[in-house]
Amino acid sequence: MKSYTITVNGNVYDVTVEENGQGAASAPAAPRKAPVIPAAPKAAAPAPAAAGGEGSIKIEAGAAGKVFKIEAAVGAQVKTGDTVLVLEIMKMETPVVAPKDGTVASINVSEGQSVEAGALLATLNE
Repeated sequence: MKSYTITVNGNVYDVTVEENGQGAASAPAAPRKAPVIPAAPKAAAPAPAAAGGEGSIKIEAGAAGKVFKIEAAVGAQVKTGDTVLVLEIMKMETPVVAPKDGTVASINVSEGQSVEAGALLATLNE
């Protein structure tokens, strides 16, 4: 038998593996919490002020990432599916598109800014 310690998503598991000649079988052990080391606070870039006020249609980040490029300016007319901005998510450029036709009412982020999933990126008016 061999014992291993495995960490998955911050949870530490002690696992014992028994070799039976036909392969290995594992028996999971009760999880124990890994020590939490707080991350150093990041200096967040200030979000630009919303020009023209907030719109009624919110455009939010689907995943955490970094604002790579802003494609549409406040006041621009956009159609459903037009790219409003591009996020870099896991080293891939991911377009964030307009969910409806409308006018860009505000851009709530700046290029290079890190955003969390669900963060408000921009708003539109119909």
